[in-house]
Amino acid sequence: MVIGIIILVVVMALSSSLFFTIDAGERAVIFKTFEGGIDKENVLTPGFDVKAPWNDLYVYDVKENSVEEKMDVLDKNGLSINVDVTVRFHPIYGRIGHLHENFGKGYITSLVVPEVRSAVRQVMGRFTAEEIYSTKRGEVETMIKTETETSLGANNIQMKALLIRSINLPEQIKLAIENKLKQEQEALAYQFRLEKEKSEAERKRIAAEGEAAANKIINSSLTPELLKMRGIEATLDLSKSPNSKIVVIGGGDEGLPLILGNN
Repeated sequence: MVIGIIILVVVMALSSSLFFTIDAGERAVIFKTFEGGIDKENVLTPGFDVKAPWNDLYVYDVKENSVEEKMDVLDKNGLSINVDVTVRFHPIYGRIGHLHENFGKGYITSLVVPEVRSAVRQVMGRFTAEEIYSTKRGEVETMIKTETETSLGANNIQMKALLIRSINLPEQIKLAIENKLKQEQEALAYQFRLEKEKSEAERKRIAAEGEAAANKIINSSLTPELLKMRGIEATLDLSKSPNSKIVVIGGGDEGLPLILGNN
């Protein structure tokens, strides 16, 4: 009984060093003091577990995290641009041991932020302020996302999204770019109107040529005999009408009756 009590007291005293619980959204690794350091290959998942009291436990929050960064970068021509960026990420679950070995629990400060800043500076340094602000903004964002995702992934971080919330230029440069874009849009609109008017003129010309050709064909087919036959057919149709009418007989050999009715 004495031995049992002693063992119980020792276990209770060491309980905080022996037993632990990993919560949902967490992963953990154990540093084995006498067995080679961090056990990188065995990542502990949520639940209750036990360890030797001389080993250390390192618990990581693996839920999605985000970092907002505001920075000043230089464009291709050395112009200063203020950029506001948000990156969302989480550690790769099965690589917590490698992340801990290389960067430790301060990996956001030592890894994520520097990599995001580096990618933004490198990519924006390849473009002019006008391209970044307007004409190639989508391409710039895509390149920053790709390079950041690659660099973080190589260091055991899964990037979920990178958003460029704002790009701010010096006011004079911004106004100059906006005026230039406005003039370009006006020039494009004017060119569109010219093309539309040219197309309409061409359409009318083709229609006129077609109408002239049709009239030429019709005129060449209107012989005296055809006109006389059409006149007779029209007179017969009118004569069959039940409405009252007055018939005027035309003069000459080819004169046709003219039927006048009150309806």
